[in-house]
Amino acid sequence: MSDDEYLESTLEVTISRDMRSVLNNAPQEQALLIVLSGPRLGTRSVLGEKPVEIGRSPACHLQLDADSVSRRHARIEWNGQAHQLLDLGSTNGTFLNGDKVKDGVLKDGDRVGIGKLQLKYVAGGNIEGAYHEEIQRLMRFDPLTGVCNKRHFEESLKLAVNNAKAAPKPISLIVFDLDHFKRINDAHGHPAGDQVLCELAKVVKQASVPDQVFGRVGGEEFAVLWEGMRLEAAAAHAEQIRFKVANHAFRVERTVLPVTVSLGVAERSAHSDESPESLYERADARLYAAKAGGRNRVCS
Repeated sequence: MSDDEYLESTLEVTISRDMRSVLNNAPQEQALLIVLSGPRLGTRSVLGEKPVEIGRSPACHLQLDADSVSRRHARIEWNGQAHQLLDLGSTNGTFLNGDKVKDGVLKDGDRVGIGKLQLKYVAGGNIEGAYHEEIQRLMRFDPLTGVCNKRHFEESLKLAVNNAKAAPKPISLIVFDLDHFKRINDAHGHPAGDQVLCELAKVVKQASVPDQVFGRVGGEEFAVLWEGMRLEAAAAHAEQIRFKVANHAFRVERTVLPVTVSLGVAERSAHSDESPESLYERADARLYAAKAGGRNRVCS
């Protein structure tokens, strides 16, 4: 597994929360840069007026030892009024809120992409509170797409099944992934692939309805949990997702990429004793049937 593949992990890391020795010495007007993905998940850098270089080299102030990161990748400088992000001629690019940039002024909450790795800029204020709030968010949400991460989704599925034992109701599960996603990465680079994943998540969230749990459960695999819903309605919703994705213009640097998804749908009936794992396996099997059937389709 390459370092970048830690991006797909589900927080199987230990994050130190004892920041007081660092943050109590930081003036409130300073800012914070938090690593949201990769092998240094949760690492924070307090930003002041001194430049901070980011890269794979041990000489960098913030060292990110991952394949997609250049030795001297980017720098953050104080321009007298705000922190500014500067690309240092990196191989895989520096991104600000998903857009590839040479330089840009940072604002509170901005996402910074260093190759494939994701970071977040937090403006001055209560940076200790902001850090802990962000770590709590990381425990539940995927840092790239902003939807539930695999761990939180699996916990939600187990809870739904346990609740259904006490108060019987059907549970439907939709599992889907992008068709030929490797081709996008190979032809346009991993940052372009990440951009497509983020845009896909937005399209699906716009089609979501209350009481659904939507999560990223693998590299390009997603799932929708829908309590109280029968198979027919879930399959119709899956078809809506398929249609919206297929008809959306996914743009990467002025190029429109054709993107489709294949979806599998399964239902756990109200009085079933089926386990969460078995329900997921059945939905996943229907996904593979959709792939085998020609892709860009729903199988239930």
